Amino acid sequence: MNNILFMKAKTYTIGICLLLFMQMGCKKQPDTVNQQLTTNEHILNFFTSEIEQSVLALDSISTLNSTSDKIEAYKSARHHFKALEPILAFVDQNNYKSLNAPNILQVLEEDATDIKIRTPFGFQVIEELLHEEPLDTLALHQVVKMTSSRLKLIQGNTAIALKDYHIIWLLRNQVVRIATTGITGFDSPVLGQSLTESQYTYKTLLYVVDVFKDEFSSEAIYNDLKSSFENAIATLNHDFESFDRFNFIKNHTDNQLKLLVQTQDDWQVTFPFEMALTNNATSLFGENTLNVSYFTDYKSDTLKLKEKAEFGKQLFNDKLLSKNKTMACASCHVSDLAFTDGRKTFDNRQTRNSPTLTYAAYQQSFFMDGRAGSLEGQVVGVAENHDEFNLPMDSLVNRVMHNSEYKTSITTLYNNDRVEYNIRHAIASYVRTLNSFDSKFDKNINGLEHSLTQEEKDGFNLFMGKAVCATCHFPPLFNGTVPPNYTDTELELLGVPENNDTINAIVSTDLGRYNFYKTKEREHFFKTPTVRNIEKTAPYMHNGVYNTLEEVVDFYNRGGGKGIGIQEEYQTLPFDSLDLSESEQASLVAFMKTLTDADFNTRNE
Repeated sequence: MNNILFMKAKTYTIGICLLLFMQMGCKKQPDTVNQQLTTNEHILNFFTSEIEQSVLALDSISTLNSTSDKIEAYKSARHHFKALEPILAFVDQNNYKSLNAPNILQVLEEDATDIKIRTPFGFQVIEELLHEEPLDTLALHQVVKMTSSRLKLIQGNTAIALKDYHIIWLLRNQVVRIATTGITGFDSPVLGQSLTESQYTYKTLLYVVDVFKDEFSSEAIYNDLKSSFENAIATLNHDFESFDRFNFIKNHTDNQLKLLVQTQDDWQVTFPFEMALTNNATSLFGENTLNVSYFTDYKSDTLKLKEKAEFGKQLFNDKLLSKNKTMACASCHVSDLAFTDGRKTFDNRQTRNSPTLTYAAYQQSFFMDGRAGSLEGQVVGVAENHDEFNLPMDSLVNRVMHNSEYKTSITTLYNNDRVEYNIRHAIASYVRTLNSFDSKFDKNINGLEHSLTQEEKDGFNLFMGKAVCATCHFPPLFNGTVPPNYTDTELELLGVPENNDTINAIVSTDLGRYNFYKTKEREHFFKTPTVRNIEKTAPYMHNGVYNTLEEVVDFYNRGGGKGIGIQEEYQTLPFDSLDLSESEQASLVAFMKTLTDADFNTRNE
């Protein structure tokens, strides 16, 4: 279930394009005899060689007669592409995403006047075409040619100029990519070669570490890092369904993250800034693994954040902000229910279920249809919605400033006169604190407790493997924001029914994302929410159609909407049954219940 629909790109002002080494028109210079190559020349030679070998195998596909031979050629091309992945994904994220895109129509919505519908190409598309009967040789040839041409273009227009901190970022990104998407089947939809392909990428990490061997002052750290990658490669030599992902992350991923922090200390690396993954992340499920400020447009506003969040909490709970003074943010987002309201919809005034605000900060789009680009923007949407606060922002500002306590907070916490922005920022700052990463699952995978049952561990391994849940709900957030770059939050068409009916099911009447830009290809698309705290957030789906997690798992197991007879052309779920046994479905539910934050468990004891 590799379901990426490319969304409106966010532009960041942190100057990354100046730091990241992609210069057009630069060619590889020939090596002179006996010239000692620089580290960047080594990396560029490797980069060029893997592209050449991938292209050679791709170009042979159309010349081969039998489908089996074509598949073998594809596997070779894919092997070299995956070996290239750690470097390509870092130096040219957009081209990497295009080449590794799922076989799903791509919809790019910049604004109402700039909507692009693109047919996907790349390795996943080739993989699926090769396994269709009858084989469409013309379509296959066209996609192979496009994929090969893109690789050749990249080869001829890429210069490598990596600094020491780039190498740490590259290594860390790939370690996290393997753990969050590589071992889940995210990009090997038919062949199921995810574990093997993860081995290929680890071998590239070994090569990169060898190239930068002279950077190490500590031979022990160098050897430990190499050993950690070698041990991971050996562990990945396993069948897909029974692979123990829980222990892989606990024993390999987290160990590698710790070693990378030791490596950057050994190299005395100075980072210019932090990306989504923090520069000192030591575990995948750590409280400080992700940089929450990366997910806001207001990165410069960092002073007195604790006090601003407290002020935002006051506003969040105050009905003064609504026209009739009858509704606050807390009316629909009740703290004891993981900031939901336990209802199908709120007082018949809303057509959608109130989503949890826990971990909401770690997204690139907001509301269920993704129509807001920030938490601050979401505040405006709520205020001006006729069925919610129904109070224009200028009127809301007047009310806040006529409250002496609030006016004092505004003037003491914010050194500017942008009062509307300050109100929005304060509320958003509070929401950005609603992430504790202290669930039973977090504590166990971090070794702080040893209380997970075998059923709960089995559920996690199913979630990350056979049940393909993690190909949409990516760990550690278990939402739709794609690691390790976290620049895109996915929308999906699941085919959710209007009523809980598996016999005469009809799709929900809510058109979702379509209502924003009227793009037909986006009918019934909704943002992928977090699974964290899901035990506390019933009922489920955008319309609250399911009351229990067991019903939700049954829906997915049947193949989503198409599995219960709903015909939606662009459904992004796999259509066939997942063939999960009753005990496997129970294990999935048991695992999801371990994702409840400790505070919510305590409140209900």
